[in-house]
Amino acid sequence: MKKALVCPNEPAHNGYRIAQVESAENIFGVAEPLYWIDCADDVVADQWYFDTTDNTIKEVPKPVIVTANNQPKSSGAQVI
Repeated sequence: MKKALVCPNEPAHNGYRIAQVESAENIFGVAEPLYWIDCADDVVADQWYFDTTDNTIKEVPKPVIVTANNQPKSSGAQVI
């Protein structure tokens, strides 16, 4: 089992940043407001966050890349 270090001072999406992930035997004491919670083995720091709306760990959503379709093609220099 792994543990995730939650950082309430750093908001992320609907919750808090996961600052570090360690195996249970490697965790160490932390100062408040930081705290450790159990997490799945595939959780990665800064790629997952602790969602405070339902108290679960979720993957950070991938950014949506918007492409410009139907834009006019340009060739040559612009006259100003």
